[in-house]
Amino acid sequence: MKSGGKQYRVRQGDELVVERLAGEVGEQVELPVSLRAEGDTLDLESRTARAEILEHLRGEKLKVYKYKPKKGYRRKRGHRQALTRIRVLEV
Repeated sequence: MKSGGKQYRVRQGDELVVERLAGEVGEQVELPVSLRAEGDTLDLESRTARAEILEHLRGEKLKVYKYKPKKGYRRKRGHRQALTRIRVLEV
């Protein structure tokens, strides 16, 4: 399954955290599937997976520090990524 520029290996019923998706808690979203494998067979058809949005959350705080020696340049910033927890209903 593809979401946020990343690919995830999922099965029906899996819960995972992906980058923030548009939609409210409880809504269902359709996400593209790049590859489907069952046993020894691979299916490359374009399909979609249905997932339910469980909650919106934010990731851990990352500290970003820029520094240039001997120039008096220092910048400290923080970043928290917006995330969404989803449950895969159907692949």
